[in-house]
Amino acid sequence: MKLTSHTITQGRDRAPARAMLKAIGFTDEDLAKPIIGVANSWIETMPCNYNLRELAVHVKEGIRAAGGTPMEFNTIAISDGVTMGTEGMKASLVSREVIADSIELLARSQMFDGVVALVACDKTIPGAAMALLRLNVPGVILYGGTILPGHYNGRDLSIMDVFEAVGANAAGRIGDEELRAIEDHACPGAGACGGQFTANTMATVLELIGLSPMGTASIPQVDKRKNDVARRCGEIVMDAVRSERRPRQICTRAAFENAIAGVAATAGSTNAVLHLLAMAREAEVPLSIDDFDAVCARTPVFVDLKPAGRFMAADVDKAGGIGVIAHRLTEGNLVNGSALTVTGRTFAEEAADAKETPGQEVVLPLARALKPRGGMAILRGNLAPEGCVIKLAGHNRMQHSGPARVFDCEEDTQRAIKEGKIKPGDVIIIRYEGPRGGPGMREMLWVTAALVGAGLSDSVALMTDGRFSGATHGFMIAHVAPEAYNGGPIAVVREGDTITIDAARGSIDMEVAPQEIRRRLALWTPPAPRYTNGVFAKYVALVSSASEGAITSRVEAALQQPAVSTR
Repeated sequence: MKLTSHTITQGRDRAPARAMLKAIGFTDEDLAKPIIGVANSWIETMPCNYNLRELAVHVKEGIRAAGGTPMEFNTIAISDGVTMGTEGMKASLVSREVIADSIELLARSQMFDGVVALVACDKTIPGAAMALLRLNVPGVILYGGTILPGHYNGRDLSIMDVFEAVGANAAGRIGDEELRAIEDHACPGAGACGGQFTANTMATVLELIGLSPMGTASIPQVDKRKNDVARRCGEIVMDAVRSERRPRQICTRAAFENAIAGVAATAGSTNAVLHLLAMAREAEVPLSIDDFDAVCARTPVFVDLKPAGRFMAADVDKAGGIGVIAHRLTEGNLVNGSALTVTGRTFAEEAADAKETPGQEVVLPLARALKPRGGMAILRGNLAPEGCVIKLAGHNRMQHSGPARVFDCEEDTQRAIKEGKIKPGDVIIIRYEGPRGGPGMREMLWVTAALVGAGLSDSVALMTDGRFSGATHGFMIAHVAPEAYNGGPIAVVREGDTITIDAARGSIDMEVAPQEIRRRLALWTPPAPRYTNGVFAKYVALVSSASEGAITSRVEAALQQPAVSTR
């Protein structure tokens, strides 16, 4: 093997580097082997990534057993669930870029021959994938795993139930004691949020796109089988190094479409649109938001998972794992089975090994699909010229028309819901929460759960230039682009304007004459930036539109982006 790491570790002139590495226990024999970076997103601020320290030990065992030398390093993780509804939530999407940048920096500086990334909470997953696609060194992504369901009053619980219980309590529908009981029982241990929310959606994506070995992601984090999975990932990365099997060979256009089909089939998180667009740009694979609509249109929902369905992510493991989903997709000719995976085998070969649990009800036969098309659709219109995404899972509505209720931040919306100012039929608009306006596209679970708790989720629509949690369900539209801060039409919607949404036609419009929209836009002025220094200010200067994945790595294009969109 021709090893990049030898640039740092071998030869007379590298004696100082070897001296420093020997100070922490590495030997000449260790340094002659392939050096594998183990990127760990362990953190003590949430349950999602809590067991990754232990899993890293087993990854390193697998690397050593297969003839490599592991070197562990850290990156950050920000908990969406903990920060939700606060200013801290603005850091979540920003962290995806920091995670990708930090893994890239360490791997470039240390010249690793391969990388295993341990991920769990939402942004660590696409962040690690983006880094591997930039580096294009052999790599494996190991998902830490879902949390197990909590239990209360004979039903399974997830963090979604806590948020919705807060809304129900605020609306007087449940008491303080029941709210506390739900809080105390919802999260029983380590692992990422337990429905097909963003973390488990993206874990599904990474198995189906081929960067995670099939059969590894669905095992819950506290299950001891995860240790064997971790060890296997260490062995697989060494095989990838020897075979020079690289992420960009795996993440082809066909692989991206396979991944989108998985999101559609599981009614997964709308955040997958942002993250897959970002990954595609790092891989230099052409992909647009309209491609999601095309794949969703031909892919039925056949996996019965929360928030739209009955089961938790841990139940996918009991049903036989994500491989069973892959097998169904292959059976229905809904994916490209010839796509390469990180193991060196094809998608179809990996899917063929799936062992479905007899009698399971989580992954349904295609003939009994829950819905004929995937769990989201892309809309365009005079409110979203660059597009936006609507969640179709968890309800049967395809149209809504009503008066706009306009709010310039999440907090004002939450206050209006608590005060009973939102009425059935309303179209709630939350703007200046986009990539630049927020900044950081806060998720709106605090608001959407409050609507559920208040009994309004079936009678209102909500649209935002921000994002939703994967736990959100209802008639919800996100990623409206151009965003308000960039002078998108959402910036000039007025209280009471009639908004019409038709998911069947793929349209979203305000019933206002074109000349009036142009007049309003001509009078509009951009708001002052909310941050003028630090990481948020840098992010605002660099971040692209949500329709482009809200990435920051295309610096030249970002610097040319006007502060206000041209009209």
